[in-house]
Amino acid sequence: MPALAAVFFALALAAGSAPARADDTIRRPGDHPAYNFELEPHLLLGSDDVYAYGGWGLGVRFSIPIVDNGFVTTINNSVAISFGLDVVHYDGCWYNGDCTATYFDFPVVMQWNFYVAQRWSVFGEPGIVLYHGFIANCPNGVDCPNGHPNGDDVGIEPAIYLGGRYYLSNNVTLTARIGFPSCSFGISFFP
Repeated sequence: MPALAAVFFALALAAGSAPARADDTIRRPGDHPAYNFELEPHLLLGSDDVYAYGGWGLGVRFSIPIVDNGFVTTINNSVAISFGLDVVHYDGCWYNGDCTATYFDFPVVMQWNFYVAQRWSVFGEPGIVLYHGFIANCPNGVDCPNGHPNGDDVGIEPAIYLGGRYYLSNNVTLTARIGFPSCSFGISFFP
């Protein structure tokens, strides 16, 4: 499933790449829409790092700009802090059995945005994810992932994402993200 999200993301980038080549937006520091915060509801595809099947779910991100003219003052970039809630459901263990799991992920990342064209921006997001998983339906004699037979899985793990936005207007974008521990596709609102 994450591969499917990557294909959609690549197609979206390819569709808009021809007009982006002639655009010099990246060379104009600060030439991007101003916003106080970003609200991004999205659909999710979870990585199959623990389970035999990728997960699926819903989530929401909130991003608050902290540097309007980013770390590199000679190009058009900005930096935000982004946090949210993702709910991802997995069917099937990579062990023998039909265990299931539902994870509540709480990502906290630094979002570094690069405004590469009039209607396109790309971003990188390094950070962490706090998670709480509820594992169920492990058959007798099968040890579910992380040694949790029918119980909770709580922890913290690194997160890394690459994404892009297509601006429908200054206040609304289509937003795609690939990475670990999930991929997403949603709509961002910039009030």
